[in-house]
Amino acid sequence: MRFDVITLFPELFGPFLQHGINRRAFASGQVDVRLWPLRDYAEGNYRRVDDRPFGGGPGMVMLADPLARCWQAVREQRQAEGAPPAPTVLFSPLGRRMDHALVAREAQGPGAILVCGRYEGIDQRFIDQCVDVQISLGDFVLSGGEVAAMAWLDAVARLQPGVLNDAGSHQQDSFNPALDGLLDCPHYTRPEVWQGPRGQAAVPPVLLSGHHGQIEQWRRRERLSLSARLRPELIDQARAAGRLSPDDERWLALLQTAASRQGPNH
Repeated sequence: MRFDVITLFPELFGPFLQHGINRRAFASGQVDVRLWPLRDYAEGNYRRVDDRPFGGGPGMVMLADPLARCWQAVREQRQAEGAPPAPTVLFSPLGRRMDHALVAREAQGPGAILVCGRYEGIDQRFIDQCVDVQISLGDFVLSGGEVAAMAWLDAVARLQPGVLNDAGSHQQDSFNPALDGLLDCPHYTRPEVWQGPRGQAAVPPVLLSGHHGQIEQWRRRERLSLSARLRPELIDQARAAGRLSPDDERWLALLQTAASRQGPNH
């Protein structure tokens, strides 16, 4: 799997690729990441990559020509080295919101050419002719696409075989189909009783019981409770997909009854 990253700031990726759990995926080449400095493909003494927008307005717009030259160089190198065709991804507020389903699908693919925008935006003509997919991290704006690209690479890399110490670890992640798309449950470790800044807090007794059936029931109900409270649309999606059991529905009904008794201020 190969990712070619077109960026004005390749130095931002150095620490990211060299540290953390996912570094073994990058260091081994299991996830091959190649950085393409955009200014290397700009012309003139100043290697200019942006200009004022037609029609006026604030900010600067990235020029189509340097982007297209770099993009073409990436495609030619991929082809010369026998890399499979891959989509060109632009990180943009206009794109599809990044989610687990999208990441899991792309984790099985050949990789992509990642375009990191900057300034007010990118000349639309480059987007129209060269970009296949636009992806957004959420309803907010970043200074550039590099942070989004790192989030994308991190999410994809951790799903590769052998990257995580426990092969089944990502199966317990929030939004994973293995958890029916629900949020994950709370986690605890030693000590059993922790003296925190607001007093003592103990591990839920069921987790110390050694009764695997009861532990799994507690975890399931916590996932349902958190999802219903924080992300109710996940409950709706799980219900529509037929992923909720009769016991799940009974628990959700109890939660709803308890919430109605407490009133809107709780």
